[in-house]
Amino acid sequence: MTKCRRILLKLGGESLAGPGGIGIDPLRARDVAIQVKRLRDRDVEVAIVIGAGNLWRGVIGLEHGMDRATADQMGMLATVMNSLALRDALEQQGMVTRVQTAIEMRQIAEPYIRLRAIRHLEKGYVVVLGAGTGNPYFTTDTAGALRAIEIHADLLVKATKVDGVYDSDPMTNPNAQKFDHLTYMQALNMQVKVMDATAITTCMDNDLPIQVINLWEQDSLVRLVGGESVGTLIGH
Repeated sequence: MTKCRRILLKLGGESLAGPGGIGIDPLRARDVAIQVKRLRDRDVEVAIVIGAGNLWRGVIGLEHGMDRATADQMGMLATVMNSLALRDALEQQGMVTRVQTAIEMRQIAEPYIRLRAIRHLEKGYVVVLGAGTGNPYFTTDTAGALRAIEIHADLLVKATKVDGVYDSDPMTNPNAQKFDHLTYMQALNMQVKVMDATAITTCMDNDLPIQVINLWEQDSLVRLVGGESVGTLIGH
């Protein structure tokens, strides 16, 4: 793994949640911010896309007859709440941070403007990109892939609670085998659960590598940007 100059860090909403995976825990947000600070201390430019699973899961609405577009729009708004919480935690760690949203809400965040986001990164700011793509029917994984390509990131880092991609669920199968590297097509054919097919295909079409890591593993992000092999690389 080569060293990274600019990364897009894709976080699940659960990364901010307390016990039970629900809500926003300021202490958990602080832990994430400390890890990002360690990247910035190494002059790595960091943009972040965060999901909303800790606040709202659209599938629950769908199960009760909710319109898909409405459920997804609620999810997009929930990502903005997470983005604001993360910005606060990042700024408490001394980082200048900007939140940009795909849905305009100028009183609380900047609208997403690609060149402005790039300029913020060049200045050393952390940029948190909220509201997904701004469109229903697209996941925050796809939003992460899209934004990573737009800002010319070297790597899309999918930070989870599992240390890579396995041939079966390591939580239930102690003999599950971990992959150090997968091609995009292998990941698509395996229908890996860690990232949806649209996001993987978008990265494949634009030659953007994906690194799947355990966010909570000791020094995983720092070791990754330092050039070590961490987690599972999905690429060519």
